[in-house]
Amino acid sequence: MVVDDEKDIIDSIERQFRKKYKILKTTSGAEALRLMQNETIHLILSDQRMPEMTGVQLFERAQKIQPNAIRILLTGYSDVESVIAAINNGQIYRYITKPWDPTDLDVIVRRALDAYDLKTELKEKNIKLEAALKELKTLDQAKSHFMILIGHELKTPLTTMTSFLDLLKEEKLSPEISKYVQRISQGSERLNEIIFDVLDLLGAETGQMKLKKENQSLLNSIENTLEEFDELIKKRELKISKPEKNIKAHFDSAIIQKVLRKIIHNGIKFSTQGSTLKISLKEEGGSAEVLVTNTGTGLSKSKIEHILKPFNIDEDIMNHSQGMGLGLSVTQSLLKHHGSTLLLESDSKKTTVGFSIPLKSG
Repeated sequence: MVVDDEKDIIDSIERQFRKKYKILKTTSGAEALRLMQNETIHLILSDQRMPEMTGVQLFERAQKIQPNAIRILLTGYSDVESVIAAINNGQIYRYITKPWDPTDLDVIVRRALDAYDLKTELKEKNIKLEAALKELKTLDQAKSHFMILIGHELKTPLTTMTSFLDLLKEEKLSPEISKYVQRISQGSERLNEIIFDVLDLLGAETGQMKLKKENQSLLNSIENTLEEFDELIKKRELKISKPEKNIKAHFDSAIIQKVLRKIIHNGIKFSTQGSTLKISLKEEGGSAEVLVTNTGTGLSKSKIEHILKPFNIDEDIMNHSQGMGLGLSVTQSLLKHHGSTLLLESDSKKTTVGFSIPLKSG
């Protein structure tokens, strides 16, 4: 669109570009605005000095009707204030001083239309990306809700199985049947563990987990956790180095107990037979730090990054593997609710896993 109160200028611009583009021309700003209501305009060339409405005023109003149109102001050297106003208020692409060179004008118009095409393409891509992101979020929410639903639905038949298994264990069974019952019991315990790991991970990641934080003893939580693994510790002939000093901190006992269970179990599982598992507890600034260190084969940085992701397992996927790769990722998610993160350091001889939580509520 070309807008100028001098008809000769409009006609000259039309002659220059009529073979390349569709030209709309008018000598009135008001008429230009009316034309914009029914036509998609890619580029507006407007003179600044016109009766009734200046070029800057036209651009300001045009933004509301055709916000994507590129705007170029035609002006004289003496119109410095008009150029500044056009840049600030009319958001012009650039200005052209009179008289102009036709070749320069041709280059400017071509580049302006390229800019319009690029801006339009980017806008369309952004719309598609926003739609794709929205769809991904919807799918992610659906996946989480599905996993929570499946988890709860699996717990019901599992509870029935364990109830009947407990009744069977009370009966006098033959050695062979007892072996079968024991295997079923081990399988149900493992399934129960997987279900609770998945529900804990989803509950932590979707914000559905409710916390009950209190000031309480960390040493008590550590000792309670160690009692759960008493048989495994004896089986691996491990020595346990426990903290000598107790520290109280502000935390949810059930959540931190789950965290301790994961990292202490990993420490026991990957310790060298007959070695010492060290559990340390110390104050660091306004936080309490818990560290579990085991001797054994260390982990590379790439392996650490790998095992912190959910559902990643250490073994070759084509070979038999135990677990679902949820342990440390569940721990990481649970710690987020205490404003903490998992600490994991390793070298060729030992691995240290831990976390820190506030000493007091804050």
